[in-house]
Amino acid sequence: MNNLIRASVRCLRAGSTAGYPSMRLPAGPVSFTAARLLCAATDMQQTLGEMVKKDKVVVFIKGTPAQPMCGFSNAVVQILRMHGVDDYAAYNVLDDQDLRQGIKEFSNWPTIPQVYLNSEFVGGCDILLQMHQSGDLVEELNKMGIRSALVEAEKESK
Repeated sequence: MNNLIRASVRCLRAGSTAGYPSMRLPAGPVSFTAARLLCAATDMQQTLGEMVKKDKVVVFIKGTPAQPMCGFSNAVVQILRMHGVDDYAAYNVLDDQDLRQGIKEFSNWPTIPQVYLNSEFVGGCDILLQMHQSGDLVEELNKMGIRSALVEAEKESK
């Protein structure tokens, strides 16, 4: 119990309530539970921030790129594949309920899949599809130093 109390106090001192300045934790045993939950949520948000910064292209999908478990996730994987984007981080939200809920809160976006380019949230399947159709995705990939396979194939066919 002392370890939990110390960890909660350290977490609160580290500024876990920074995003919640008006939050007051009740006194007593419940406050430690609340502090622990707040710490866990803050830790998840920090972890997610690190995850989206780790790679140029990051997707949170249902399933894996090799075996997407929903049509929208499959569409995201196929669009990236058409552009020759094979080197990206993919996280299966079906493996971890905390990850699934955490990414929705992190992005303030209610659905999966979620796509991040250069640490920036782009959107879900519909937005990526729209970017693909308009040519905006090619531009964004170029900004990141990724050459779209579609552009290369178009050049070769001429």
